[in-house]
Amino acid sequence: MTGMRVLLVAARVEAASLALLLGNLLTVHAEAVASLGGPVHGTAYLVVILTAWRAPAEPGVRWRACVPGLGGLLALRQLRRAAAAPAPPEGPVGPEGAWVRKPSP
Repeated sequence: MTGMRVLLVAARVEAASLALLLGNLLTVHAEAVASLGGPVHGTAYLVVILTAWRAPAEPGVRWRACVPGLGGLLALRQLRRAAAAPAPPEGPVGPEGAWVRKPSP
């Protein structure tokens, strides 16, 4: 599996397990659900963080992944936006990364 696919699966598992744990807490508070859901959520959370830290260094992706519950989905959204953004045009670059215009004759 690719890194994006692992991040997608782990983010969905993390969000779903958190919803399950909170739903259990607010309703019947079954210990079996908490005993199974807690480690699943924790493992998914760690996989999200590790996968995001290994992803290409986009601004904010790594820190978004550290947000419990929805961080994986936020990091995935940022990575997809960066992948869909058009690449900057090639050409001469001046100081501080500014584009240099050639004077017209």
